Amino acid sequence: MATVVPNSTNVSKMDKEEGVIDSSTELDAGALFVLQSRGSWIHCGFHLTTSIVGPVIFSLPFALALLGWVPGVLIITLAALVTFYAYNLLSAVLEHHEKLGKRKIRFRDMARDILGPGWGKFFVGPLQFSICYGAVIGCTLLGGQSLKFIYLLYNSNGTMQLYQFIIIFGAATLFLAQMPSFHSLRHINLFSLILCLAYSACVAAGSIHTGKSKNAPSKDYSIKGSQENQFFSAINAISIISTTYASGIIPEIQATIAPPIKGKMFKGLCICYAVIGSTYFSVGISGYWSFGNQAQPTILANFMGDGQPLLPRWFLLLTNIFTLMQVTAIALIYLQPTNEVFEKWFADPRMDQFSIRNVVPRLIFRSLSVIIATFLAAMLPFFGDIMAFFGAFGCIPLDFILPMVFYNVTFKPSKKSLVFWGNTLIAVASTLLAAVGAVASVRQIVLDAKTYSLFADV
Repeated sequence: MATVVPNSTNVSKMDKEEGVIDSSTELDAGALFVLQSRGSWIHCGFHLTTSIVGPVIFSLPFALALLGWVPGVLIITLAALVTFYAYNLLSAVLEHHEKLGKRKIRFRDMARDILGPGWGKFFVGPLQFSICYGAVIGCTLLGGQSLKFIYLLYNSNGTMQLYQFIIIFGAATLFLAQMPSFHSLRHINLFSLILCLAYSACVAAGSIHTGKSKNAPSKDYSIKGSQENQFFSAINAISIISTTYASGIIPEIQATIAPPIKGKMFKGLCICYAVIGSTYFSVGISGYWSFGNQAQPTILANFMGDGQPLLPRWFLLLTNIFTLMQVTAIALIYLQPTNEVFEKWFADPRMDQFSIRNVVPRLIFRSLSVIIATFLAAMLPFFGDIMAFFGAFGCIPLDFILPMVFYNVTFKPSKKSLVFWGNTLIAVASTLLAAVGAVASVRQIVLDAKTYSLFADV
């Protein structure tokens, strides 16, 4: 059942009773057209997996190289447990509001009604949009790099520049960005789930094969650098791991579930974390085992030794094709908060979703959104350093801190209870980590600044 506008003649009494809408607030075209509440818990699992599991997991061996075996595996495990717990707390808060007949469908709505209007308007809203749009830019850059890798795999002397591949990827995203609603991505996100399992299996198998081959690199698991560098590198590694579990659009994903929503998010999270368990550990452990402290920021770079592939070309081609296709799905899912705002501002909820009045603004503004993201990805090919800062400053607050705060403020558990102090401890520790992580990422940006160049061919 689609979410509709309270003043519309299509709103039924049953819709209000089931909590499809917040009867005290007039919804807009963003809620009506983009955040349609028509999905099942299985669809929710597809959306969650695409929003969390992506090629960013190729950086896990690098994170382990900065931390070492025991701390690295421990932090990957701890981050999984904390985020699974945090996302279930968010879901519990959302279910509570649905029972009250005031279903929340946006992160900023939760912040506004739980913490106050200023939190939603000036903190959570801008933070979420910057993280989501930054993810779109990062996906566009990664898509262009994957295309370039495929190109150089068979034409090592090719003259095409990175920005050309980014434009090609952006053109494909431009077409798919016209998908009308979040719910309409469910089949794409099912395919995305299969793809992340496929390329993770390829990377794990490739790492094991390389590590056992006669040309295997020497394995050194010591942590490089001075004590100061080791400290900041460890903080960066924790930020990297935290970012790999980040979503930032949990309320919007839960908004796609048809009412009643009770228990459905938990099932969707179980699907997602089953995929996480089978991909994060296999990629991280196999990659670090094979390459040790020589692991690169993306493990795919380790498969090229002195410019020559350490694995069959067809195998690397297949892995990159899987990666390329899944990155497209990730870009689409993180475009949804922006799409929702465009629909809210420029669409008319009193008219049909596919009327000329609504289709033309949708086509124009979604296209502009993708074009700008493509331009920024081509102009800033060092965007990974910037995203490390966004990860510390944005992902940790949204995914590790706010769920704890929302739950404690909403349910007011006893200050003598384990839940209250557990949530408080996680929120405080995450706040400290975000602060130190932001400093460490800024330090890394300063160190790498001399290598930055606009429209660089990297």
